[in-house]
Amino acid sequence: MDNRFSIRKFFPQETFRWKKVLQYFLQGILIIGPLTITIYAMYWIVTTVDAWLPIFRTPVKDVNGNIIRYEVKNYGLGFLIIIGSIITIGYLSSFFIQTRIFNLFDRWLEKTPGIKFIYTSTRDFFEAFAGNKKKFNKAVLANAFAEDVWIVGFLTDEEMEKFDMGADKVAVYVPQAYNFAGQLYILPRDKVRKIEQISSGEAMKYAVTGGVVDLDDDDTKKQG
Repeated sequence: MDNRFSIRKFFPQETFRWKKVLQYFLQGILIIGPLTITIYAMYWIVTTVDAWLPIFRTPVKDVNGNIIRYEVKNYGLGFLIIIGSIITIGYLSSFFIQTRIFNLFDRWLEKTPGIKFIYTSTRDFFEAFAGNKKKFNKAVLANAFAEDVWIVGFLTDEEMEKFDMGADKVAVYVPQAYNFAGQLYILPRDKVRKIEQISSGEAMKYAVTGGVVDLDDDDTKKQG
């Protein structure tokens, strides 16, 4: 066979070693693992949201022909309807008349015993990330625990007089890696340094991934 057309010329000539087989196996896991988890996560999200709107249901029967449950088979239609409804609500809330209606509903929930705490806490949490009152948009390096120890956080409050701590103290929220939790620190203003080279979104990504994300591959510079 003519070696000019042999596929072997595209691969390095290596002697067989079990150590190399293990290395290739681990490399394959590194490639397939994140892709598989991402695909499964998307599938889980779509099927879970689909189940909220059982538009098309198929009965599941036992051996005697009795219906024991229904299997939802929307194939993404329910997911699209819910996403579209959320976008529509956001669109309607931008108008004056509709905004008054939403504000009335908002005030009613704020005054309802029991529901008030859950609703206001959840609302403020989401607004801190994406609303008009977005709080996690000031990424900082905070000097805490020791003189040479710095942690990535977000400046959330620059006025600590409410706690009788004076104007020289600020509140810094520090997210935990691979977790939805975090910790709030009240620190002297001179121990907080604003992050200028990357955006707040990239700083959050860096913090919650434990610093393993490669920011050099992303557009980390702030725009405008």
